[in-house]
Amino acid sequence: MLALRYVYVLALVVWLGGMLILGAVVAPTTFEVLEARAGTQGRELAGAVFGSTLARFHYIAYGAGAVLLLTLGAMRVLGPRPAHGGVRAAIVAAMLGVALYSGFVVLREIDAVQVDAGGLPSRLPEGDARRVRFDALHVLSMRLMMFNIAGALVLLYWEARE
Repeated sequence: MLALRYVYVLALVVWLGGMLILGAVVAPTTFEVLEARAGTQGRELAGAVFGSTLARFHYIAYGAGAVLLLTLGAMRVLGPRPAHGGVRAAIVAAMLGVALYSGFVVLREIDAVQVDAGGLPSRLPEGDARRVRFDALHVLSMRLMMFNIAGALVLLYWEARE
């Protein structure tokens, strides 16, 4: 049982830590460095680099979510059952659903808008529909990640409490 709990916590920490590092370190650093060195072209390149990084991270999130669900199920079957195991599984399932939606729908729409806008929607005029759509998708992407961070923190709290 200890091994299952260890794998569960490890998957949770990888997912949560990855989201925090992406948002707090990778994104701002990538944009700061590349914009400082190459201006507008740097911003476009930073968007491409971070978009690719985020897309790759989604596969880590999918794997972590699957591992979390599998270990919760195994702990339930093998016993003793984790406290609020059904609620935990529901939170993980919601997080995984959000990650799948973000990776397979939102990121693809962002890519499509960028291609349609010639690479950098921020170059477009304020009222341009493509820029408005890109900005809305960017906000949605951040909110989805914040939802998953909140869910992971709740799950981590339960583990720390036990």
